[in-house]
Amino acid sequence: MSRDRDPSGRPRNARPRDEYGRPLPRGAAGVERVPDDYAPGGAETVTEAARLLGEGRPFHAHEVLEARWKNAPDDERAMWQGLAQICVGLTHLQRGNTRGAGTLLTRGADRVHGHSGGGGERTPYGMDLTGIVRRAHSLAADPAQADPSEAIAAVRALLDPGR
Repeated sequence: MSRDRDPSGRPRNARPRDEYGRPLPRGAAGVERVPDDYAPGGAETVTEAARLLGEGRPFHAHEVLEARWKNAPDDERAMWQGLAQICVGLTHLQRGNTRGAGTLLTRGADRVHGHSGGGGERTPYGMDLTGIVRRAHSLAADPAQADPSEAIAAVRALLDPGR
């Protein structure tokens, strides 16, 4: 089967997805996807990712964070990429893949930590990066004991503490 591509030839995945981000058969009814051309600003990214996490949809929050990562200023890209990886880790946790969860939570936390200047207090766009890094490392230390719903809610609260 050939890969889905956009008009410029870039790979795209047009398959529908379920609420956990798992691909569904072509033609099946899935949940709404983040458009491929979505390019949100920083504040919009935080608001939308927090909303999706609040709905228990970390895979879709990852897509929003990934859209920002691909369009962010160079000095913010590692932060957005790390946050997207943390959300993929939460997705793995939600799906019961504890090994994948631990790997992605650690990778994302390390990337965000590196962006925050070695753990200094940073709150770009109101996010508690230090808290997110701590929570992700804590979850990664023993993902089998983590409650996915509680983990998602905790990261959402640190992503957008003002909500």
